[in-house]
Amino acid sequence: IEAGAEFVQTQAVYDPERFQYFMEQVGDIGVPILAGIVILKSAGMAKFMNKNVAGVTVPQELIDRMQNAKDRREETIQITIELVNALKPMCQGIHFMPLGWMDVVPPVLDACGL
Repeated sequence: IEAGAEFVQTQAVYDPERFQYFMEQVGDIGVPILAGIVILKSAGMAKFMNKNVAGVTVPQELIDRMQNAKDRREETIQITIELVNALKPMCQGIHFMPLGWMDVVPPVLDACGL
């Protein structure tokens, strides 16, 4: 911030309670904080992120939902909607990282009233 940052963008967030704790610890830093959401494509992707991406934790509940989904794309949309609705009151914006699934973002935005 002292060097000129005008916003902060977080690593992928999948646990709203953990994010709330983070936000409480950070407090008002004088710039907007954008919560990152990497669009989950599969349970395998979630497990890979847990194992290989520092600072990212995908809760087992979300992994199970992806594993058991009849339609992965629809489950992805539903999970993302839930995350956005939980995170948006805590931060100043959401940064989507769809990793090739750009088409899931518009229905999420519509469902979340954005």
